[in-house]
Amino acid sequence: MSVDVNAGSPGEAGVTEPPPPVAGSEPAGGHAGPARLSALVDTAVQAIATGTAERGGPAPAREPCALAEQVRDTMGEALPELGTGAEEALSCLTRMLAAGSVDPSDPACAAHLHCPPLAVAVAADLVSATLNPSLDSWDQAPAATTVETEVVAALAELAGYRPERAAGVLTGGGTESNLMGLGLARDAALRERAGVGPAYEGVSGPSCRMRVFCSAAAHFSVQRNAALLGLGEASVTAVPVDDRHRMDTAALCRALRRCEDAPAVIVATAGTTDLGAIDPLPEVAELANEHGAWLHTDAAYGGGALLSEGLAPLLDGIALSDSIALDLHKLGWQPIAAGVFLAGEGYAMEPLARRVAYLNPTDDELAGYDGLLGRSLRTTRRADAFKIAVTMRALGRRGLGELVDRCHALARYIATQIASHPALELAADPALTTVVFRYRAFGNSDRVNAALRRRLLRRGRAVVGRTELSGEVWLKLTLLHPGAARSDADALLNEIVIAGTEEDG
Repeated sequence: MSVDVNAGSPGEAGVTEPPPPVAGSEPAGGHAGPARLSALVDTAVQAIATGTAERGGPAPAREPCALAEQVRDTMGEALPELGTGAEEALSCLTRMLAAGSVDPSDPACAAHLHCPPLAVAVAADLVSATLNPSLDSWDQAPAATTVETEVVAALAELAGYRPERAAGVLTGGGTESNLMGLGLARDAALRERAGVGPAYEGVSGPSCRMRVFCSAAAHFSVQRNAALLGLGEASVTAVPVDDRHRMDTAALCRALRRCEDAPAVIVATAGTTDLGAIDPLPEVAELANEHGAWLHTDAAYGGGALLSEGLAPLLDGIALSDSIALDLHKLGWQPIAAGVFLAGEGYAMEPLARRVAYLNPTDDELAGYDGLLGRSLRTTRRADAFKIAVTMRALGRRGLGELVDRCHALARYIATQIASHPALELAADPALTTVVFRYRAFGNSDRVNAALRRRLLRRGRAVVGRTELSGEVWLKLTLLHPGAARSDADALLNEIVIAGTEEDG
């Protein structure tokens, strides 16, 4: 039976020709897309350069309200009735965004774990965005599915896991990876309670009254994720830290003994946000094994040390973890997002498995069309592993490790300069690439240090971090720019001292 596609009169609904495409609506891919994309990329790059020159430093020299008003004026109607065209819209708003952004590629932008992405990684990210694979089914991401699988295996091996047994997935960052670690720990406890073996069989029943143990310096996402999982923030015990700001294992042992009636998960930290402290991983793992606890290591920051021959020993014992969180948009120089979750045993991720007829039917998988739907908390996912794959191929472990070492060396240099400066006080020697310190004020030290940071932001001179130790305000530099020189560090410290003097006067 054939269908006459020309049947019906021109006046009937659905028969008339559609109008021509709107100008600026051309796709980026296909045969004609790359030429159009190339022209628009040139427009965007020029606008970035113009906006960066207008900013003139690491941050826009504007009060927050004035900057917000400038952005609104430039944008006008966010959704106008008629568009302005691709070139004008891209050029205008890109220039505005560049002028109004902080620039982690400026050595004086050193507040957060916010890295300057490598040009090669940004170019690779453009490729992913252009081709737009989605990792929820094989037929949306044929090549990208294998790319992610290989990248995960390489990172699992880097962490000391056996790649043929491990499993993992790209995530939006440490918070999502930590959520997965806690969630899979809960599910493992439910499996054990139900007497189910390693193969997950859809255990159901009463909720698990699990206890969570982490150091008092652990990331706030531990408490938030415990709440999201229905465990409640009260399920989290913050274990005291030692004089090096690492989890006190004697205190952890006592806490575990007090809660032996409930399954437990221990969240070790390999690189605290402020001081970069790394918990004693072998000792924590021994306690986890002794008490039958799941061990998840949050190495979102410190995991980058695995790339460095000199610093990798700081993470000895990480392979004893049941699961690990890594972030390569920190000490990996990737555009956001580039989080990674790893599980030492692949079966631990089976609670995430889902069978959906329109994504991964059984007969497709048996025929080899096997996607990654059952690895992630998300369905639609970008091919974030591609930029990582390109970067790892371009620089290799040794090249990336040298970048880590340069940032660590600069942190140590800055710490020595602070320790010898009469106007500055160092909180602790840097473990990784963060330096916590403060200006020695004659007046109210907390007020002066908080205000000098805002003064630098307001003038667009520097982006300096802020934290609290023992209830006092301290400043923080997070050194993630591998090209920054000692002269850049000296200039940044000088700006801080000048601003402190002005605020303390």
